[in-house]
Amino acid sequence: MRDIILVIISGQDRPGISAALTRILADHSVNILDISQAVIHDQLSLGILVESPSEQESALLLKAVLFKAHALGLQARFTPISEESYHVWVAGQGKSRYIVTVLARRITAEHIAEVSRIVADYGLNIDGLQRLSGRVVLDEEASNAGRAKACVEFSVRGEPQDITAMRRQFLRLAQELGVDIAFQKDNAYRRNRRVVCFDMDSTLIEHEVIDELAKAAGVGEQVAAITERAMNGELDFTQSFKARVALLKGLDASVLEKIASQLKLSEGAEYLMQTLKALGYKTAILSGGFTYFGQYLQRRLGIDYVHANELEIVDGKVTGNVIGQVVDGARKAELLREIAANEGVNLEQVIAVGDGANDLPMLSIAGLGIAFRAKPLVKQTAKQAISTLGLDGILYLLGVRDRDLEK
Repeated sequence: MRDIILVIISGQDRPGISAALTRILADHSVNILDISQAVIHDQLSLGILVESPSEQESALLLKAVLFKAHALGLQARFTPISEESYHVWVAGQGKSRYIVTVLARRITAEHIAEVSRIVADYGLNIDGLQRLSGRVVLDEEASNAGRAKACVEFSVRGEPQDITAMRRQFLRLAQELGVDIAFQKDNAYRRNRRVVCFDMDSTLIEHEVIDELAKAAGVGEQVAAITERAMNGELDFTQSFKARVALLKGLDASVLEKIASQLKLSEGAEYLMQTLKALGYKTAILSGGFTYFGQYLQRRLGIDYVHANELEIVDGKVTGNVIGQVVDGARKAELLREIAANEGVNLEQVIAVGDGANDLPMLSIAGLGIAFRAKPLVKQTAKQAISTLGLDGILYLLGVRDRDLEK
């Protein structure tokens, strides 16, 4: 009768261990049914599920593996697996898989424990854990200065008993512990996103440009109050936008260049754009702000598409009018669809990032919709949210590890 045996090897890692041990397996003509290896702080854990043709061959195999492990200064453990148990395991390979991503400045045991608890409470099993961020430097000063980044990715299997309730639990936990928790279906689309569409104001940049223009026009408080209500979803965007632009009437057009030169990019924006470009992504600005500033960022960051509102200027003065259709929430979603079609990609391959209520339509139709440092309504409604890290935290949601980008 054939034997199924789980072989676990552990100890100090060094080159050649896997080669030496699998050579022994090869000499005994076993089949590899499963294999996994992890190294944490130079400590190896290697697991191999093997099928041996007979009990006699298994005895010889285990003796040879044990001898080799001892010679290499490693520990070896063997667990027999019944065929019934193996068949149950094989049957589970069709179960749904999800990725849970935890992002923070520093990740603690409490973060991992609480996320793991919720995963278990909703009937999911953790298949794997990995750190996507770089190795942690024990430097509290760097962490407090906001330069630290930490990310751990869970691979989980099964179907949540109540996915809506689970997402609510993750959101509540994220707020309590000051972390971000993303929950995504693990499928081919997650690994093959191709287009990223960004809101501009308070997303790619830290400012609401219309508020900056209003300050220069002497109507700052009036416009800021309308902006806040519009972003919170309390006012119709198009009507509020036209009302705010009307208050800019008479502003000298030279102010636009001055404000553009002083724009501060959001944390991680420049690094994210450089990385996306290097990885072959197409990028777009879909903004309820102004084309002038979108095109300024396009030149600065190498963005492929810009769609925003054209501020009418006559004789060097802002007229208080907008040329053409206002880019509101519905228009953003429409433009996202057009860009996806133009690039020949499925909507599931598109990422949308925004912070305001007018971003919700595009966040809802994109394969990955991310609320970035968003208003409460948006954060609660969007599929995913990032508040603790900068925009480059998006790379972790794509499964990109820091070490993948070291060069």
